[in-house]
Amino acid sequence: MSKSTFTHAAASGNALLVRVKGNQPSLHEALSTLCRSQPPIDVLETTDRRRHGRQEHRRVEVFAAGDALVAEWKPHVACVVRVSRLTYLKDTRSGLWPTREEIGLYACQILLDAPTTARSIRSHWGIENRAHHVRDVTMGEDASRIRQQPGIIARFRSFALNILRANGVKNVRQTLYANALSLERLLALGTS
Repeated sequence: MSKSTFTHAAASGNALLVRVKGNQPSLHEALSTLCRSQPPIDVLETTDRRRHGRQEHRRVEVFAAGDALVAEWKPHVACVVRVSRLTYLKDTRSGLWPTREEIGLYACQILLDAPTTARSIRSHWGIENRAHHVRDVTMGEDASRIRQQPGIIARFRSFALNILRANGVKNVRQTLYANALSLERLLALGTS
């Protein structure tokens, strides 16, 4: 993520909400310092207990960037969002619930409230889980050894995923396995 990305988004009438990770150490540290130095302007706490062997507590805090951000990012960032996640993972062998903590920092071009920010971040993960994760893990895109024009095979994967989604498939892995066992079933997907 660069300042030009923010500039292009603003010029097109859009606003970015982007996670800042450790690969941008100066910006990450500036956002972290901002969050430690002032109180949040809005907070939302949620608990998700309906996961498979997981319970996740999220705290979304929105901070106004104002003059607290370094000069080079002031025109691009209106608010900073800190998402703290405390996840309990059930260990089926011992019955214990070990924990995992994570703090994510986000930069946003417009000032948003905590519920809107939380929905936006969760919606992004919905896209990640429905498309990118399926392509990477189930369809083996990351493990692909194709070096000559890999975009062609990526288009075939997209084509196959689109056919499965158009046929109402929710579990892509299971459907790919079933189709591998039955040519008739596979051919029926293309005609429906």
